[in-house]
Amino acid sequence: MVVGIAGLFRANALFAHQPWVIAIQVAMFLLMVAARVTFGRRSFHAAADPTEGGLVTTGPYAYLRHPIYAAAIHFVWAGALDNSFSWSVIGWAETVTAGAFTRMHIEEYLLVRKYPEYREYKKRAKKLIPFVY
Repeated sequence: MVVGIAGLFRANALFAHQPWVIAIQVAMFLLMVAARVTFGRRSFHAAADPTEGGLVTTGPYAYLRHPIYAAAIHFVWAGALDNSFSWSVIGWAETVTAGAFTRMHIEEYLLVRKYPEYREYKKRAKKLIPFVY
């Protein structure tokens, strides 16, 4: 994910220019901040393994299982599509998306093993888009 974000930044395609797309990016930044505050400091680690402290299902996590990854994906795609339709820019956005999906898959596997109630949580909270997916 970091490589994709760096690629978009280097291509000057990370941040949007149109006001309505900037609004989307601001909303995604705020979603990420809300998720970090809800989850707390314990979530700040490089490994995909679940942290101690119980399953978080409040705040943005009441609607999305992965609000931080969702925010990152939506943020980079908004910037990429607002700046360019070149294959290299799309490739960098795809790199971020692939990295996020890889981490989500690993984390969900580990979460089900650590927190059996995660199976039930998956039924009511969507992965990336509230009420949709």
